Amino acid sequence: MRAASISLPPASASLADQAYFALRDRLILLAIRPGEPIDDGELAVELGMGRTPVREALKRLEQDRLVVSFPRRGTFATALDVADLAHVSEIRVQLEPLAARRAAERASRVAREEILELAGLTEALDVEGTDRTEVMRWDLSVHRTIYRAANNPHLEDVLIRYDNLVTRIHCVFLDRLKTTDLNVVAEHVALLSAIAESDADRAADLAREHVLGFERAIRAVI
Repeated sequence: MRAASISLPPASASLADQAYFALRDRLILLAIRPGEPIDDGELAVELGMGRTPVREALKRLEQDRLVVSFPRRGTFATALDVADLAHVSEIRVQLEPLAARRAAERASRVAREEILELAGLTEALDVEGTDRTEVMRWDLSVHRTIYRAANNPHLEDVLIRYDNLVTRIHCVFLDRLKTTDLNVVAEHVALLSAIAESDADRAADLAREHVLGFERAIRAVI
């Protein structure tokens, strides 16, 4: 069982968009490690495109705080600062419950069917027997499904950006986390079910506890 890619651009996406999604995936899941230098020429060859779309993608990724550029030194994957966890969590603990509530209130019939199906697939996911990077892809896919169902593109954009940053932190500490800590993914089953059932209060409460529980799990292994 494999989660859907988190980085598939629309079929009509420009080369810059294609480069952005491909590089964002690598940065989030640490295929490009924090602090690692980024060679736009090398990436252009890997992606089969010119340097211009890669450079445009890197500018967007810098706005996302996933890369940083220094004059005469070049571009690097952003270094990881665990102190960012508190800052990001402070925002997510407010916005994740809002997104879950709005999804429960506003999701279309088709979206609710998709969410209910995703809940079943998540429940069947063998966390212990699945590659941990794939578990993280699944986690990202679940969050993005909820954000999309909230039907607020501005809220969706903000939450994707912060979820990306938190996922990088999660990936860094994956090897230190207990298997039970990885089961935070299973918490999504109840959350997705609450959204599908239009239980806005429960969905918001579960989303809040999910954010707080994740922060506790990471701090326990720092």
